Amino acid sequence: MKVIETALPGCTILEPAVFGDERGFFMETWNAARFGELGLPDRFVQSNVSSSSKGVLRGLHYQWPNPQGKLVSVLEGEVYDVAVDVRRDSPHFGQWTAVVLSAENKRQFWIPEGFAHGFAVLSERALFSYMCTNVYDKAADASVRWDDPAIGIDWPIGNPNLSEKDAKAPLLAEVAAERLPVYTA
Repeated sequence: MKVIETALPGCTILEPAVFGDERGFFMETWNAARFGELGLPDRFVQSNVSSSSKGVLRGLHYQWPNPQGKLVSVLEGEVYDVAVDVRRDSPHFGQWTAVVLSAENKRQFWIPEGFAHGFAVLSERALFSYMCTNVYDKAADASVRWDDPAIGIDWPIGNPNLSEKDAKAPLLAEVAAERLPVYTA
């Protein structure tokens, strides 16, 4: 597995070893021992799959308290995947990084606890996989506006198809401090 660091410490792109021939391919998407050796989570407690059509933008979502780290990948299609540091007092607060994930490139993206996450679908349809370090907690569910100018994400789509929740999400500056994850060095 190849590990690629991003501009945001902790957010990591993973390229699994892929073994293929004329019949198809095989790849290992998670291995507790190998991930642990790399300082990545060696335990996940929830796995989710979503399906979205072209132009859908989901995010920017996070949980606080009870934060979730997410190992994400695309099983079908292609997305522009984004992580934003929303940990109060972080030296990288409000900064973002992104990666294109696709069934073709087979990349995975590790988004640690304390980061907001979102993605925009670039292909006609995308089947998206999330492995989470904590279970979904509706009371802790939170979001930040996808087009917050203070964050300045360079989304590759215009006029995205948003849920009502995402369309009404607050700007990062409007989120109360107690609703933001805490940075620990």
